[in-house]
Amino acid sequence: MSHYKDLEIYNLSFDLALKVHHLSLTLPKYELYEQGSQLRRSTKSIRNNIVEGYGRRRYKADYIRFLIFAHASCDEAISQLEMLNSLYFSEKPIDDIIEKYNTLGAKINKFIQYIEKNWNV
Repeated sequence: MSHYKDLEIYNLSFDLALKVHHLSLTLPKYELYEQGSQLRRSTKSIRNNIVEGYGRRRYKADYIRFLIFAHASCDEAISQLEMLNSLYFSEKPIDDIIEKYNTLGAKINKFIQYIEKNWNV
């Protein structure tokens, strides 16, 4: 891997953040700046922490720490999406996006385990 853009977790988080950004803009106006904003920040934080961790990959502990931050942001995004799903998307649920974030979280976790066991710096 010669670049963070080669990471599946980066590409998946980037694509999902774009989808969620557009989805959040369909929320009622009063929600755009509350939960919508928080959702946008948490989804973009996943990608940003993957990138920042990759920049510190020379230091295994730092890399893992930023991947853990990415995983925590993924959990936060799932929580926000579940709340918004119940509040605003009952007629057309966004369960598929929530499931993709669950998959992303699992992939980040597996990558953390890989780094912990196999990364030699």
